[in-house]
Amino acid sequence: MSEKIKNYLEHLVEKYNKPSFIAEDPICLPHRFSQKQDIEIIGFWVAILAWGQRKTIIKSGERLLELMDNSPYDFVLNHSDQDLKGFEKFVHRTFQPTDALYFIHFFKKYYQEHDSLETAFSKHIAASDTNVENGLITFAEIFFDDPYAPKRTQKHVASPLRKSTCKRINMFLRWMVRSNETGVDFGLWKNIRTDQLLMPYDVHVERNARKLGLVSRKQRDWNTVVELTENLKQFDPVDPVKYDFALFGLGVLAKDDPDFMELV
Repeated sequence: MSEKIKNYLEHLVEKYNKPSFIAEDPICLPHRFSQKQDIEIIGFWVAILAWGQRKTIIKSGERLLELMDNSPYDFVLNHSDQDLKGFEKFVHRTFQPTDALYFIHFFKKYYQEHDSLETAFSKHIAASDTNVENGLITFAEIFFDDPYAPKRTQKHVASPLRKSTCKRINMFLRWMVRSNETGVDFGLWKNIRTDQLLMPYDVHVERNARKLGLVSRKQRDWNTVVELTENLKQFDPVDPVKYDFALFGLGVLAKDDPDFMELV
């Protein structure tokens, strides 16, 4: 891989991986909280809603927080049936009230038995695993291991078994696992390594990764995500997913960067 490409991506990481990035990104919502469980619940939920314009995603996330009285963890554990009425009108694109009500059902059941959402992923990821694939597969199984699980909700919680890029869950894992040193990601989870994370793969990341020759597969699927991440490990074998800031930022915030045009 080109040293010029690496240096350029490092420059973009330094440019965007800082607190000023937060305000206009969905990660701003979990940043309103300090308790781990609050961060996990709204972080996971808003990551799952993360398709479309960022302003719209944030608006939907703010509506969720209003419905949960701005106390996600307390709400999922202690809500009454009456408290759920507001969710019967919650819609974000194809995410419907049925999905919202099942998310709350899952969270309540899960947090009654576990302290953190981390274990739903990490206990299925071995130290020898090169990435989080097994954790994502098993998490989807855990999430829907319930007689009340609506079949329609499965499309919102992706799994590598369905060859999905799993963009939203990979983004959520980035938020939870990567260090908080720059003030953007949270670094709350310690049982998954940063070198096991995979790139959140959306249209912006894909477009620029292909232009830079970081992706050769024609498909947009799970194996393409693995290919991109493995190529980025040549630049940083410990923390390849930091380049999400570079490729996403380039696609959304710096579309006509002349330095980029020189590289492609």
